[in-house]
Amino acid sequence: MTASATSPSLSPAPAVSIEDLRVSYGEHAALDGLSLAVGAGEIVGLLGPNGAGKTTTVNVLSTLERPDSGHARVAGHDVVREPAAVRRVIALTGQYAAVDEALTGRENLVLFGRLLGLRKAAARARADELLTAFGLDDAADRRTATYSGGMRRRLDLAAGLVRDPSVVFLDEPTTGLDPRSRLALWEAVRDLRKRGVAVLLTTQYLEEADRLADRIVVIDHGRVIATGAPEELKRQVGGTFCEITPADPQDAPRMLDALSGLSPSRREDTVVLPAPDGPGTLTEVVKRVEDAGVAMTDIALRRPSLDEVFFALTGHQAEEPAGEPG
Repeated sequence: MTASATSPSLSPAPAVSIEDLRVSYGEHAALDGLSLAVGAGEIVGLLGPNGAGKTTTVNVLSTLERPDSGHARVAGHDVVREPAAVRRVIALTGQYAAVDEALTGRENLVLFGRLLGLRKAAARARADELLTAFGLDDAADRRTATYSGGMRRRLDLAAGLVRDPSVVFLDEPTTGLDPRSRLALWEAVRDLRKRGVAVLLTTQYLEEADRLADRIVVIDHGRVIATGAPEELKRQVGGTFCEITPADPQDAPRMLDALSGLSPSRREDTVVLPAPDGPGTLTEVVKRVEDAGVAMTDIALRRPSLDEVFFALTGHQAEEPAGEPG
């Protein structure tokens, strides 16, 4: 019998591996024993309020910052001992597109290719491939200064893919984009997964994490507080929620008062509260709101959203600042 027949099958090493990572700025612990992993071809959404440690995590993994202690490996390379090797296998896209506005889209991509060691013909061919993949063919020979925000962001992501990385870090990549541009970028991220690229995505758009991520890691104060697929996290919060829309948004405070004791909260023009008894809670809500003389346009029972999961886990709204950036 051969050795291969008797050896147990080994799980492939994760594309990104973090163990007990710690980073402090003075007395502030940005990362406080953070551990997580991202598999090849997996999209992991890294969520947390401002100051939770998201950007610090990306900075460490992309070798922009050294950790105080702990270990991090990207595609098998240690971020401290092998930073050059890490940089060769990653792409990083931040909140702002880093492209040269004086150049055309094609010239930007050719320039990146040449800087990364591609010969001129190979750089041009790769630029053509990426322009097509990201829907920028028609604008390829226009100066980037004329591009919309969404087009620049797509070009920025394309530039990061010139050398076909195995790991991509996206640090709030759709901040400030219009809905159409956001959807286009989401499709580009899904294409990365199809090609086996590992993606670590930081975002404060919970819909984005819900739509894109295979798994979500929620961090707060530099530590992981929950992890799982979006539906798993929703089940952790459990139960059903009741959502009520007042006919006049100005009546929302009166509705909140009428529902005191039922843990109501306001979400824009609606009021949301846990409905542990389902229809029983719904009946109680209708009675209280009618007794208060507040007119409703809609009332419904539904499962918890990722926003409510986030709030339940962290005590913060997704957009609520919670300390220093990161």
